[in-house]
Amino acid sequence: MCSLEQFRIDLKGLTAEETTLEWDLDNHFFAALGETEVESGVLHVSLSIRKASGFFELFFHTVGTVDVTCDRCLDLMEQPIEADNRLVVKLGSTSSEDDDIVTVDENEGMLDTAWYIYESIALAIPIQHVHATGKCNAAMTKALEELSADRSGDEESNQPVDPRWEALKQLRIEN
Repeated sequence: MCSLEQFRIDLKGLTAEETTLEWDLDNHFFAALGETEVESGVLHVSLSIRKASGFFELFFHTVGTVDVTCDRCLDLMEQPIEADNRLVVKLGSTSSEDDDIVTVDENEGMLDTAWYIYESIALAIPIQHVHATGKCNAAMTKALEELSADRSGDEESNQPVDPRWEALKQLRIEN
């Protein structure tokens, strides 16, 4: 099991002007978060923290693959991910998230980056994800082709056209 404690950063304890942290994520990371959108993958995350006067600038670079369901055949597929994200954090009297600035309670000074890492991964997944040509499940591809042929709107179809649709076509032609 992955301990999410390693993703907690003590901002007040940072002494160097720039700090770099790295993590290798696997299925245990996603299981520890308990989210369902992304449940498995292998990724490498590099975090560069630049300490400035009054705030911290965090640069996340994430690269690897996650397992997602193919939209076409519903089999799992590896989706390559590469994401660069920036987060500005400041210390304040209470914790809050406003626009692009996260405020961390200065008494605690701890920032949990696990959720920000997960969000950057989830947002880097393309809206449509399908296998490369020829890699989809053959049985599902065949079933889709058969169903597509049955539903095609070709003029040569042997099935009679519903007269209501024919009447609507006439209205479109007249206007």
